[in-house]
Amino acid sequence: MLALAMLKGTGWLIFSRLFGRAIDFLNLLILARLLSPADFGLTALAMALVMLLDTILDVPVTQALIRLDEINKQHLDTGFTLAVLRSFAITGAALACAWPYAWLNNDPALVPVVCVLAIGPAVKGLYSPAMVHLARMIDFRPTFLLEVISKICGLGCAMLVVFNGGGYWAIVTNYIGAAVAATIMSYVFARYRPVFSFSRIKDFAGFMGWFTSAQVISALAWQYDRLLIGTYAGDKAVLGRYTVASDISLIPSQSLIAPAYQPMMSAFSQMSTDRVRLAAAFLKAVRLVMLISVPASIGIALTSDLLTQLLLGTKWLGAAPYLALLAISVMPAPYYQTINAVSLATDRPSVVFRISIVELVLRVTSIAIGFYLASIEGVLYARLLLSLLMFVVYLDEVRRLLSISIMRQLLNLWKIAVAGPLMAIVVSFARLYISELQFPDILQMGLIASIGAATYCSLLLMLRVRLRLTGGRFEIADIG
Repeated sequence: MLALAMLKGTGWLIFSRLFGRAIDFLNLLILARLLSPADFGLTALAMALVMLLDTILDVPVTQALIRLDEINKQHLDTGFTLAVLRSFAITGAALACAWPYAWLNNDPALVPVVCVLAIGPAVKGLYSPAMVHLARMIDFRPTFLLEVISKICGLGCAMLVVFNGGGYWAIVTNYIGAAVAATIMSYVFARYRPVFSFSRIKDFAGFMGWFTSAQVISALAWQYDRLLIGTYAGDKAVLGRYTVASDISLIPSQSLIAPAYQPMMSAFSQMSTDRVRLAAAFLKAVRLVMLISVPASIGIALTSDLLTQLLLGTKWLGAAPYLALLAISVMPAPYYQTINAVSLATDRPSVVFRISIVELVLRVTSIAIGFYLASIEGVLYARLLLSLLMFVVYLDEVRRLLSISIMRQLLNLWKIAVAGPLMAIVVSFARLYISELQFPDILQMGLIASIGAATYCSLLLMLRVRLRLTGGRFEIADIG
């Protein structure tokens, strides 16, 4: 029953994220053709600061509540109070940092953009904490509606601004409009009467210490490259192309895998006392997410020029080489997402903190050296090296957390490791043949995607990986 509930919950989240990403694609398609890479670069630089402040001051209300055995009104009130205080802190920090940040980057336009963007995370502090009840029941149908409605509202705001000549402010209003709509809808689906209270602060304190520290370090790591490029590259268009390529490269993990995070965490938390069962569940979960991540990342890398042309237009073709390398660099990300879920479900946020520390040190060092040696190209290759090093770190952390040997983890993925590269070879040869036929880009993309999917699935079938119906639900079975 737990697995079925998790499957249903994940299905709703994946569907909502796919629908949301479809809206994002439409938004990106319109804005990319109406705005310039420099416009995206400016907002990306402002967003990097706001996201950094957002993460540094993050209060993990949902994550802290979902791990508790029982949740009462006092827990919700305490979580709401902490989130509201966070909103005030973000607003104050953004106002204080806006001018120095603009001066550092020699761009006065950053001041109003940073200040207005801060409205987004500030509004999130008013989000209904009662949504946690739905997450604990692994009922994510309301989340589907919430995400779809908020995305549509954000898109509507962006279109209203861009068609009235608002330029890069369309990107800003898209972000804020979605945040405001999501907060309003959260009270529609999870009724809650706000009360300020600190009566249950002890249930948050220990968890928040480790989790928040890990979030701060992770934010520094993930925003470091954008801050570095934006400050020293001297061309906002370069940052714009890099940022958009990075966003597209994350589509597999954000749309198909990230939605499974909350259902995984809920399921893991309900088996946290049975370490043998938990270890087996982790191996199944991580094999499933990597089964999706590997071909998706390879496919994006091999068709980066077609994707860029189709989605963004000719003026964005300079982003295609960035996309090809970034798509491969994010391939191990789902492995970390699964580790994150199991560590928080078992009340071991120190694991996330430790991984974040290691990643920050490696990321800052490798990207700084890469940028110094070869500018933006050096950053891209540094990201590839970093992903390989971090995958080794993930394997070792799982060994310590769940007593699963590194060899067992690798054997759990060996069939994917064989099918992925073989698919890449077939697709590469297919691209050479199809390109000579001079078909329209969209037809080429469809043919290549079909060949890649058919090849990958066929290889998995040859390796005896099956999708079968067990106990009324579908699951991936590895038959020896």
